[in-house]
Amino acid sequence: MEIRVYPNAGELARAAAELFVTLAREAIAARGRFTVALSGGSTPRATHQHLASPTLASQVDWAHVHIFWGDERCVPPDHEHSNYRMARETLLDHVPLPPGNVHRIRGEEAPEWAAKATEIELRAFFGKTPRFDLIYLGLGDDGHTASIFPGTSAVREETQWVVAQEHNLPPPPLISRITFTPSLLNAAANIAFLVAGTGKAERLKEVLHGPHQPEVLPAQIVNPREGKLLWLVDEAAAQNL
Repeated sequence: MEIRVYPNAGELARAAAELFVTLAREAIAARGRFTVALSGGSTPRATHQHLASPTLASQVDWAHVHIFWGDERCVPPDHEHSNYRMARETLLDHVPLPPGNVHRIRGEEAPEWAAKATEIELRAFFGKTPRFDLIYLGLGDDGHTASIFPGTSAVREETQWVVAQEHNLPPPPLISRITFTPSLLNAAANIAFLVAGTGKAERLKEVLHGPHQPEVLPAQIVNPREGKLLWLVDEAAAQNL
């Protein structure tokens, strides 16, 4: 695990975008493609905007980039709470990414069906080992990550790669979700948590330095088996570390 601290959320988002560019270049040179799973939230939004800038976008061979999502709300793709919509508006519409390289979760469908369809697509794409080159994650106020919430069966899921997840308790929006599971996340080559703001400081300290209790703090279950775990945080979030 490595923790990188940046002066503010803007610098954190820029660093997260530069990480994308670096890993994309390396993966495409080594294996001919770059696979990444995006996250929702304000910091990823700013990260996408940096990536879409001419300076960074011109450094990525988008024809060989494949975009997935680590979780999605069960809403249509044009809904205000859709992670796909946010990514489309801030990134996908601004770079020359082939439509076939965008692998969205079908949040408008029945949750169990959408989870199964996503898993089938992932298994067809990766084969037996779903090794993403990069997965972005966030840290919720309750310690959740992706849509793996405290006290849910998804925390200890070891067989399925993707599951449907009810979400009836805060934080909002209280909408059912589709989420990658720890078995899929922990197969990644690189995982980058993006955490910004004073409001995340105490929870970040608990996740990183508190007792290991992933049923209470699901973000603690993320630990790539043969990959790198990066925490990209701003000074406000890191103040208690």
